[in-house]
Amino acid sequence: MFGYHALQLGHPGFGALRENRIPLIARVVDDIDPTAPTETLDPMDGDPAESADAADGEPDTSTPQRQATPRVICRYDELPFASQSIDLVALPHVLEFTDDPHEVLREVARVLMPEGRLVITGFNPLSLWGMRQGMRRLGTESFLPAQSQMIAFTRLKDWLKLLGFDIVRGRFGCYCPPNRSDKWLQRTAFMEKAGDRWWPIFGAVYMLQAVKRVRTMRLVGPAWKTRKSPSLVPAGTPVATPSGSHSTKAPSATARDGKSGA
Repeated sequence: MFGYHALQLGHPGFGALRENRIPLIARVVDDIDPTAPTETLDPMDGDPAESADAADGEPDTSTPQRQATPRVICRYDELPFASQSIDLVALPHVLEFTDDPHEVLREVARVLMPEGRLVITGFNPLSLWGMRQGMRRLGTESFLPAQSQMIAFTRLKDWLKLLGFDIVRGRFGCYCPPNRSDKWLQRTAFMEKAGDRWWPIFGAVYMLQAVKRVRTMRLVGPAWKTRKSPSLVPAGTPVATPSGSHSTKAPSATARDGKSGA
């Protein structure tokens, strides 16, 4: 995806746009640890070894030069950016940890430019992970963060449609059962390929890519009225009418008799 400005909302420790080639990328967080240093290496800025090579006079020309990723602290539903000024927005598991996810989507739609891109990742409640998360009501340990609220991808598609987005691509993944043991992860690794083929919509994680569509006005020329040609205009009115056919026939017959006698 190309453009000039990109945003990532949430998860400051995860570089969702580190492979993107947009030169200006900002990260928006709603909260930050005040004890953490502000000048730290960002995962989006690249590898420290590459930075060291560049400092030694051997810059890496394979990737575009990018400035340090700025960090903006604000509310996700009140972004301090102008309307239609952002080309790409990434929401990695952000809607599940907000109080009003629909309002966040509305604010993202405001700052996105026409034909701007939106990438959303979330947990699928119609999966083994969602089933395990739903067992919290029975007293079992929570597998995912307890404060997360899973949003079904069908519901998310309806929200995006109402905001004028068109979904251009979707992807599901993570078909293995929810477990934290490497041993069981290896034993159930075959379910990844099987799930992608036989039950793709039941993946634990989904990713949607949407495009903001703006319906513009279509200029239509004036509807000029065509005038009839003078040759097509009738020269006179008919003698006989449907309502008085009997009274009009008698004068016509008299006129014919007069002409014949003459």
